[in-house]
Amino acid sequence: MSNDREKPPVVVITGCSSGIGRVTARYLRERFVTVYPTARTDGEVEELRAEGFEGAMRLDVRRPEEIAVVIREVLRREGRIDVWFNNAGYGQMGAVEDLPVEALREQFETNLFGLHECTRQVLQVMRRQGGGKIIQHSSVLGLVALPMRGAYNASKYAVEGLTDTLRLELEGTGIHVTLLDTGPVKSRFRENALRTLERIDIDRSRWRTLYRQALRGDYSAVPLSLPPESVASTVHRIVLAERPRPRYYITKATWLLGIARRILSTRMLDRVLLRV
Repeated sequence: MSNDREKPPVVVITGCSSGIGRVTARYLRERFVTVYPTARTDGEVEELRAEGFEGAMRLDVRRPEEIAVVIREVLRREGRIDVWFNNAGYGQMGAVEDLPVEALREQFETNLFGLHECTRQVLQVMRRQGGGKIIQHSSVLGLVALPMRGAYNASKYAVEGLTDTLRLELEGTGIHVTLLDTGPVKSRFRENALRTLERIDIDRSRWRTLYRQALRGDYSAVPLSLPPESVASTVHRIVLAERPRPRYYITKATWLLGIARRILSTRMLDRVLLRV
């Protein structure tokens, strides 16, 4: 066991096709962490391997068999998994009244059910090891809700509740589970979210003017945004921490809205959120 502790930590990251996942993989590798980035398509995996990530693998978190393959391969190569970062996810846009049930179901399949299945499978490994860390990528929208993001809000609220429960159940096991409550970060997240409006019947919606404005909008300079390295550096701190905190707020927006949720009445908070 002492020899294992002298080796670099072994970290698996889901959702490394771009943005936060890929930047975090690079950031950790530069700091001598052994990283296994995963992505949903073969083309994205090839991009990662072209960057020098020889251990890059395909992983669609909606497929339990692919999760199992990744875990087996990392254990074959390294003998352990120290940290699993559940980063994969996307945002379904649209007013609640416009959301087809299938769009809501697909949102939960990735953001909650996929995260949950990864967590369940890697927990078996960490129990045998006698410890480990699981990082769940939540959002400021797991703390407060914003209009037009009902599916995403709901999925992240669910991640918060599931993880808070798991943390209590893992007390004393040596396995730490941590939430990242990330606010606006510069990535392709908003660009990808706008594509999900294809699932909405915009022409029949009472919100059609707002949807069209959103599709024409410029999201290159969202207020209080931080670069993806802000998340990567927090993940690195968790990797190195002996006992990581249960929850990390990332960006000023998260801090401000997290405080507002605690001190304002529901009606007062609603007024604030309607102006965001």
